[in-house]
Amino acid sequence: MKSRIHAIGIATFGQLSDGREAQIYTLSNQNGMSAAVSDYGATLVSVFTPDRDGEIQDLLHGYDSVDGYAGSTNPYLGNTVGRFGNRISDGKFSLDGKDYTLTTNNDPGGVSCHLHGGVDGFNRRLWLATPKPDENAITFTYVSVDGEEGYPGTLTTHVTYQLNDDNELSWTAVATTDAPTILNIVQHAYWNLSGDHTTTINDHVLMLTCDRYLPTNVGLIPTGELASVANTPMDFTQPTVIGARLDQAFEALEFAGGYDHCWVLKQPNINGLALAACVKDPKSGRTMEVYTNQVGVQFYGGNFLTPEDFQGEFASGKGGLAYKFRTALCLETEGFPDAPNQTNFPSPVLRPGETYEHRMLYRFSAE
Repeated sequence: MKSRIHAIGIATFGQLSDGREAQIYTLSNQNGMSAAVSDYGATLVSVFTPDRDGEIQDLLHGYDSVDGYAGSTNPYLGNTVGRFGNRISDGKFSLDGKDYTLTTNNDPGGVSCHLHGGVDGFNRRLWLATPKPDENAITFTYVSVDGEEGYPGTLTTHVTYQLNDDNELSWTAVATTDAPTILNIVQHAYWNLSGDHTTTINDHVLMLTCDRYLPTNVGLIPTGELASVANTPMDFTQPTVIGARLDQAFEALEFAGGYDHCWVLKQPNINGLALAACVKDPKSGRTMEVYTNQVGVQFYGGNFLTPEDFQGEFASGKGGLAYKFRTALCLETEGFPDAPNQTNFPSPVLRPGETYEHRMLYRFSAE
């Protein structure tokens, strides 16, 4: 990744209830693109990029201060989530013959599960920030102690955001442990490439380099099957308008209330980066490509975004906007959901002496 030295902006992002102060850091490049990240939740707060006419707008749902991110109504906007992003059935798993019980904090379809690291996951932690001006990057570090949210082992995680002059923003998570544990650290940005966050993302055009996806039960837990997308509304192997098939009678869409599933990358490249997704907004001309070294990508179409989710103190989004139904999408590269309980899925286990590395890169353009 090409980069050159830029000044990194640093500002106060607000105070937490315990008196600690959160900071926000801004990376910028020579093309007018910028990305702001916070040490609270290792969160991607904003990404400003130009459209085909050169107009620069923010593409992310989010909040104006740390208050919103720390609030109980935050649906993980821009957060780094962990230890285990996505769902674990019943919040239970076994590792090396020992049973573990995690906190449960989600119940789609009335089925309880552990979601995105639990009640106080990585998204609700204040990370240690290390700006790196010579790399136009910033690294956040968090040490998750043994037993936190029910997980075994003390896990040390470093998350790095880096921006270059090719309009590429990377997010890299590296972790080590002192005892066997499970993890699936995920970046959970909510995108609307139009820059107008009152509009739907159903008119965006999406391509996923995936010919299979993971069907789920009514609780959105994978059944273990890797099903073909052929002749189904889950087929995004060719660029397709997101909303074109949402009304089709199809079990997966009915269970999730729309798109909220993990697709299986056709050719996962563990040593390098492979294209996982490409999304385009025809109105602005903006395109975002997503590259990763992971085996799956969760496409979520904002099915649970409603004004009711943003009621209460500090609940409004940027500029006081209450984000509405399907006004943003997520493309979360990841290991498979419920992998600790699915022996046919790639293992999520990390052991002492091993290093977990999740790499993801966003590439932006406009035409």
